[in-house]
Amino acid sequence: MAQPLVKKDDDRDDEAEYSPFLGIEKGAVLQEARVFNDPQLDPRRCSQVITKLLYLLNQGDSFTKVEATEVFFSVTKLFQSKDLGLRRMVYLIIKELSPSADEVIIVTSSLMKDMNSKTDMYRANAIRVLCRITDGTLLTQIERYLKQAIVDKNPVVASAALVSGIHLLQTNPEIVKRWSNEVQEAVQSRAALVQFHALALLQQIRQNDRLAVSKLVTSLTRGTVRSPLAQCLLIRYTSQVIRESSTQTGDRPFYDFLESCLRHKAEMVIFEAARAITELSGVTSRELTPAITVLQLFLSSSKPVLRFAAVRTLNKVAMTHPMAVTNCNIDMESLISDQNRSIATLAITTLLKTGNESSVDRLMKQITNFMSDIADEFKIVVVEAIRSLCLKFPLKYRSLMNFLSNILREEGGFEYKKAIVDSIVILIRDIPEAKESGLLHLCEFIEDCEFTYLSTQILHFLGIEGPKTTDPSKYIRYIYNRVHLENATVRAAAVSTLAKFGAMVDALKPRIFVLLRRCIFDSDDEVRDRATLYLNTLGGDGEVVETDKEVKTFLFGDLDIPLVNLETSLKNYEPSEEPFDIHSVPKEVKSQPLVEKKAPGKKPAGLGAPPAGPPSTVDAYERLLSSIPEFSNFGKLFKSSAPVELTEAETEYAVNVVKHVFDRHVVFQYNCTNTIPEQLLENVSVIVDASEADDFAYVTSKPLRSLPYDTPGQTFVAFEKPEGITAVGKFTNMLRFIVKEVDPSTGEAEEDGVEDEYQLEDLEVVAADFMMKVGVSNFRNAWESMGEDFERVDEYGLGPRESLAEAVSAVINLLGMQPCEGTEVVATNSRSHTCLLSGVSLGNVKVLVRLQFGIEGSRDVAMKLSVRSEDEAIGDAIHEIVSCS
Repeated sequence: MAQPLVKKDDDRDDEAEYSPFLGIEKGAVLQEARVFNDPQLDPRRCSQVITKLLYLLNQGDSFTKVEATEVFFSVTKLFQSKDLGLRRMVYLIIKELSPSADEVIIVTSSLMKDMNSKTDMYRANAIRVLCRITDGTLLTQIERYLKQAIVDKNPVVASAALVSGIHLLQTNPEIVKRWSNEVQEAVQSRAALVQFHALALLQQIRQNDRLAVSKLVTSLTRGTVRSPLAQCLLIRYTSQVIRESSTQTGDRPFYDFLESCLRHKAEMVIFEAARAITELSGVTSRELTPAITVLQLFLSSSKPVLRFAAVRTLNKVAMTHPMAVTNCNIDMESLISDQNRSIATLAITTLLKTGNESSVDRLMKQITNFMSDIADEFKIVVVEAIRSLCLKFPLKYRSLMNFLSNILREEGGFEYKKAIVDSIVILIRDIPEAKESGLLHLCEFIEDCEFTYLSTQILHFLGIEGPKTTDPSKYIRYIYNRVHLENATVRAAAVSTLAKFGAMVDALKPRIFVLLRRCIFDSDDEVRDRATLYLNTLGGDGEVVETDKEVKTFLFGDLDIPLVNLETSLKNYEPSEEPFDIHSVPKEVKSQPLVEKKAPGKKPAGLGAPPAGPPSTVDAYERLLSSIPEFSNFGKLFKSSAPVELTEAETEYAVNVVKHVFDRHVVFQYNCTNTIPEQLLENVSVIVDASEADDFAYVTSKPLRSLPYDTPGQTFVAFEKPEGITAVGKFTNMLRFIVKEVDPSTGEAEEDGVEDEYQLEDLEVVAADFMMKVGVSNFRNAWESMGEDFERVDEYGLGPRESLAEAVSAVINLLGMQPCEGTEVVATNSRSHTCLLSGVSLGNVKVLVRLQFGIEGSRDVAMKLSVRSEDEAIGDAIHEIVSCS
């Protein structure tokens, strides 16, 4: 007996929905399928059984080979029925069962008979099924019938043949391409769907020939397309031709066609044309105006789908041309109360992007009533738009900050509250006048905050910004309340924040020490340990004295080593009389997952593919180099590069090189592998030509005595360079060796050998080789603590680029520094971006870089480069690298 399903709509509480398929089992349905073999067929019952089989297949049930074959043979007997409804179900089940090649033959004759039937419904469906189950051999036999079907007078038959051609183009393109004349004729059909499908197929046939597509678009834009669906397709193809054309400067040949489509009688064509115009590369305000006008008319349409389409398109336009959308603001304000919440949200975010300073207060009043009616996911979008608006109009921070603080007190989920807190934090950092009020709003929020993560983040932020305010003491009460009223995690964070106030504000020390002493008796050991550490380190005698700078750095300074490196070093540390030295932890960040793909059978050459763990790699290189007498007096190893391949895959000899950088030297470690079993290489060395590297002078080399088959080995070449200078250059490499034949049966090499050489790829030493990737946990703090003494700022033009993301990636790779706080990721469609980089230059000099990018309509990218470092010469060197690249 069928059971009721879950009700779909709340307004139908008194009605129950029943599913005829609930609880059906495959075995029972397969038993029912025996009805197909009855002498007297019952069309209605057979259709019900096929429906159940289709339901099982669409729900993911799979039939075994035997079960599928049995069902297929039973279904073929149903061709004798003349019932139209049952015949349609037969076509469907044959398509879904996808019979094998030997089974297809059984139904081919029946389907071909139907394809030539006088009943149009039979013909159309038979074409669909045949093209779905047939292979290339059978397709050539029915190709003549398919060509005839394409130009058939019945639009259902013609559309079936054209859609089948679109599917067949993926598997048998050569056959379908021979139908071009018939498809071209079908494009002129008066039937809307036939013209639509014919145009889609014709474009796919010619899609790899740019000139042919351009000619197709040119011929059809003269007014021969009547179908609105086909017209929409033509607009898309026209936009594609415009994008791919490299000579679209000044007047656009097809822009007049797009503009004329704005006056079409079909709404779908008008919208498609407007959207195409707004998405043109380098579109001007003059070109945008007619498209914006029709979209503005759609905003007041009675159809929700048109209002949604229009406001979404205008929302995208507002990202790049906000002034062009301002004429629509009045119409969009009326959409704030739209019943469709998606439309209302898009309207508000668009208004926030296009509004002027005088309209901010009015918008805030309208949004306040709106926020309580929408879900959290829409609220987050609005909050992010308000943040952008506040950064655009800093003088309006009071009303916008008050709005954010009010919605912060309302009910909401974690992601929503986190978005508000993040927005307030960004506004505090970027608008100095908003700091005091913003911090107080955050303090009030943590009084009732139910999310531990947000409480700890706000306490940490208070510890950074609070001591810098005019009256830091007013925040102490809020912080100390957390010690009494929260869980252990928040209490520990509050203790650290109190200690920061004590360290940064000497006048508050006595009061802070009293509060910290009370924390010693806390029930949680982490809280007690933190309180004890801070009391002992800051001097718990309560005297008002200035905290030592080294103590501040030790307690609250940035850890300038990656945590993963520290963790690995601590695990490898063996307890002994010698204490653990934090300076021994490698500072370089190793990107472990990005490993070059090797060809099958190609072995890693020596230390060219060292273990993944960062410290073990550095340690292995350092131990190897220090064990070689020629390099033992070079000093401490600064950095080792990733292996650079000097040979292609599957060559006779596999060679890659690792660049080891010292203060005054660079050592090239060539990792070699002999991939020929019948050869033994002896006295292996690399002859390096440094004629294109003026700053480098050859010092010494260490050849490899023997290189048997498939056994990695290393040979080294050392160069001297000026101390503390970022020297760059290009090196030509030649592998030189003595080759001896090896007897395969005995494995012994011949005594006499032949000298031979093997040309390797060129090697470059670049500026990034002298920079270590070292991240900082809080870039803003590190930037401010570095000071402006050695700051160097300049602007550069990077020329035309494919995208802003490409420009950001190119500069990061050029400098070889570590991106901070996820700023290497550029938002889609962004016109500007700020990237933060940190690193340690040769000589262990800390360097911080702030990159500000902007891209124009012509794809030209401009960049403002700000560098702060402990050495003025390093800042000058980085600017020189960028200017010369």
